[in-house]
Amino acid sequence: MPVPVSDEIAGALGAFFHGGTGPSHSTITGVLLRSGYSEGDGYVAGRMDNPNKEQRVQSAVRRAIRRPDRARDLTEGMLTQLRLHGCFQAESMYVAQVATLRSALRRSGFSTSEDGTLLTLGAIDLQTGNRGALDEQIDRLRRSTDDPAQLIGSAKDLLEAVAKFVLEELSFPVSQSADFGQLWYLARERLGVRPEDVIASQTGSDQVRKILGASWTIAEQVNSLRNLMGTGHGRTLPTALSAEAALLVVREACSLAQFVLDTLDRQLGR
Repeated sequence: MPVPVSDEIAGALGAFFHGGTGPSHSTITGVLLRSGYSEGDGYVAGRMDNPNKEQRVQSAVRRAIRRPDRARDLTEGMLTQLRLHGCFQAESMYVAQVATLRSALRRSGFSTSEDGTLLTLGAIDLQTGNRGALDEQIDRLRRSTDDPAQLIGSAKDLLEAVAKFVLEELSFPVSQSADFGQLWYLARERLGVRPEDVIASQTGSDQVRKILGASWTIAEQVNSLRNLMGTGHGRTLPTALSAEAALLVVREACSLAQFVLDTLDRQLGR
């Protein structure tokens, strides 16, 4: 699993505190305590030879590199405080630092949304049965506007994970070799949300059939777009796809994932 810490990220986060700028020493202390990286900090309030804020942040990230079990907590904690400090606002004095941080995070498989929320990019480890991880990823993708090409890859991974989750929850055995299309067909079949599952005599059945058919088209085309970009690349949009259209695709994929999970909950009485 990738972790959002590296020497480059240490330097990028530290830059927000250069020359005494950024959140306070007490704020940094709080983040270190909550994330479990206060040991080795070396800062004692009132002492004359304390490390400065930039040094403290960089040192904490480097400790997280050596002991990455709670590295995400540390980086997310720092981002929360930077967000509260106004660092991610469009006209803040930290525009250059934000751009540098996003570049550093991307090289470790992460980025941030416009408001400074940490995002996992590329292949996502959403273990079957972990509904919380699925809900979290839907929320992150919906709020993100950064790097739409990479987000399409994340949307494809999300949809595949949702299909696997549905089949696992319904105790339906799936071959390890099942591909994206097979997983989604089986998930829709088990949930009864294929166009052919709609009762023809019901009012609005034609329209509902078309909507359910369109939902499958969304999933299918997200997978196709991901394949066009190349596995693991996720950086270059197909030439016919604008950044705005890519974000539309991502958000439609999130709505589809949510619909499927909500349908599962209803059928299981949750």
